[in-house]
Amino acid sequence: MQSFVGQVEGHYRDGVRLSSASFSQTPSFSLIILTHPQSKLPMSAIDDRFSELRAQNRKAFIPFVTAGDPNLEVTARALKLLSASGCAIGEVGIPYSDPIADGPVIQASYTRALDAGTKLHDIFAMVAKTIPELSMPLVSMVSYSIIQRIGAEAYLQQAKAAGFSGAIVPDLLVEEAGSLRSLCRQHDFSLIHLVTPTTPRERMLRIAESSSGFIYFVSVTGITGERNELPSDLLDQVAWLRERTELPICIGFGISTPEHVRRLAPVADGLIVGSAIVRRLSENQDADRALANVEALVREMIDAMMAAC
Repeated sequence: MQSFVGQVEGHYRDGVRLSSASFSQTPSFSLIILTHPQSKLPMSAIDDRFSELRAQNRKAFIPFVTAGDPNLEVTARALKLLSASGCAIGEVGIPYSDPIADGPVIQASYTRALDAGTKLHDIFAMVAKTIPELSMPLVSMVSYSIIQRIGAEAYLQQAKAAGFSGAIVPDLLVEEAGSLRSLCRQHDFSLIHLVTPTTPRERMLRIAESSSGFIYFVSVTGITGERNELPSDLLDQVAWLRERTELPICIGFGISTPEHVRRLAPVADGLIVGSAIVRRLSENQDADRALANVEALVREMIDAMMAAC
């Protein structure tokens, strides 16, 4: 199944189909700065990491890997390698049969992981065993269907006990996020929402206010995947939101080359790379060689990020 986030042609926004009337007016905005006073909100390891990075005038490189592709042993090795290579935060995809917004590379990785029998409790066990050897905090990319199936409280308790510091939940609407947001704050656990190129600006502000840890800014309409070009107005959109929130903004979807990194690093707090890494892990059956290819890509991108900033 092909899923879309923010596709104008199909009148979708954040996974919800809209009527054409939703795009008929463009509201005007005064400058509103959304603050997240640390005295009022708990701090997660994600908040701590961005505080460290800002103090050092550095940006976050955030790699994505699919848990269980090709197996959990290789996933653990990949996380250790990525941490040792200088990645700031790690993103672990929880395999799901009907993912939102994921392109063919990541969808295929989810299918392989599920076919191999990867289970949520096995992922948590792998992370719990691996996290002591990592210098980067981890967030999960997880469908709300999975959270709902085992219960939000149970998911948060198990995820945090395993070592996760937050979750990106791409199919959770901001209007329906209140109860999970409250639980996340009780557990010092970041709840990361997505904004898309077609998200109306008023809605961007609502999403920013609901988010914690960082905001995931989707760079393109459509689905994840490597691209040759990124939208020309992306920098302006991120800059607009940057003036109105103190939360870190991390850009993902389509980032696959050092040139993308050099272009986006100055305006973002972090960059998320998924499909380019997942593809390299899958295209070579020799795990050592696949991991070496991933390490070479990641180090090249981190070098480009440091040079651009």
